[in-house]
Amino acid sequence: MINLSVIHYAYIIIILIITVIITLKKDVILPCIVGICVIGYIFTGDVLSAVQIIYKAVVVSGKEFIEIVVVIALVNSMSSSLHDLGADELIIKPIRKLMINKTLSFFVLGITVTVTSWFIWPTPAIVFIGALMVPAAIESGLPPVWAAVVLCLFGNGVALSSDFVLQAAPSITAKTANLPNALGIIKECLPFWGIMSIVTIILAFILMKKDKISKIMVDARIIETKKSIQNYSIGIKIMAIVTPLSFIIDIIFIKKFNFIGSDSTALIGGTAAIIMIISSIIHTDFKTSLGEVTKYIKIGFTFGINIFAPIIIIGAFFFLGSEGTAVDILGNGASGLLSDIGIYAASKIPLSKYSVIGIQTAVSTLLGLSGSGFAGLPLVGTLANTFSSTINIDKEKVAAFGQIITIWIGGGTIIPWSVVAAAGICKVEPFDVARKNVIPVICGIVATVLLAMIIL
Repeated sequence: MINLSVIHYAYIIIILIITVIITLKKDVILPCIVGICVIGYIFTGDVLSAVQIIYKAVVVSGKEFIEIVVVIALVNSMSSSLHDLGADELIIKPIRKLMINKTLSFFVLGITVTVTSWFIWPTPAIVFIGALMVPAAIESGLPPVWAAVVLCLFGNGVALSSDFVLQAAPSITAKTANLPNALGIIKECLPFWGIMSIVTIILAFILMKKDKISKIMVDARIIETKKSIQNYSIGIKIMAIVTPLSFIIDIIFIKKFNFIGSDSTALIGGTAAIIMIISSIIHTDFKTSLGEVTKYIKIGFTFGINIFAPIIIIGAFFFLGSEGTAVDILGNGASGLLSDIGIYAASKIPLSKYSVIGIQTAVSTLLGLSGSGFAGLPLVGTLANTFSSTINIDKEKVAAFGQIITIWIGGGTIIPWSVVAAAGICKVEPFDVARKNVIPVICGIVATVLLAMIIL
């Protein structure tokens, strides 16, 4: 039995303060640092320890994000080398035939990243597809911030919440719900996934069409992406063929050897580094490329750190909500504050079909606030198992419903520090992307909750 203490109430108050500041479109770095210090002091009762916990939280957050920082840096380095060579223009020429306007670009980019994400995981898929297709999408009239929205909603939303191919998400949910396999979760997930995806994507598309400010801002980006290269050398043509072919081969290997998460991201990142080296050699010569490669690496990592610096600080506070990272930050005896709050709420509310839906929605939302959709899945499955043993309700449906809500919120759509991969590739601010996603995702969640009330 979990009872809330001063530290839990303090965490809730700080989250509310941060939420208000975000809605006012102000930076939240300061309240996050202060919040970490306050929680650290409440947990330890010692001022010096609280100060040290600020540092520990940032380090833990940095470790959690370093993989994405590196892959974005390497892909950005690759993009810079291909840009200087002129091969990027040749690569996206065939794609431009499909991306003739922003409407087609919206859906072509979205469908491509969804299918790719099913096979190689959203983060490497977003980085890979974004690097190749976003320039063409921008040229067609799709604003950069909306290109990032597409990558997030289709990759981290539509693809990750279903996870039909790799089945990592439904497997975690099924295991903690005490189910024999993930097939039941996948089957029951379909109606929730369908309504959530359709409502969110359609509304995002409508908002994109009505966004006049982004329409004006895209003109400069279109001018930037256009090039005057007409005659391509053999080296440029080779790199234009080798680059997409290399990533296609990566996808084949990822599927063949069942690479998931870090393994697939590592393959994409390593491939990007090799392509960057080869293209810089072709562009200059081996001797000159020694300096050129260093330049591209600096460009890539400078870009990655610029994007992630505020995200690491913000994530440091919200990682206190997850049990695994909370222990690393606060020390032994710490628990996931958001997880505790969710379990406590579930234990205090009388159970019925409607209260179960409400609890699962609230808990999934709280878990998603940590910015990690997968971190909350064990609790989602556990709650579904508990509910089904208490009242007459379908365990698989409850678990599937919770999985959809948790991943759509925490997987990388409306939490600013979880959209950084897409924002980085599109060179826009993560907070701008998250703000664009909020209304479509909330409306999708409302529609999904209403469906749950009908079919559960």
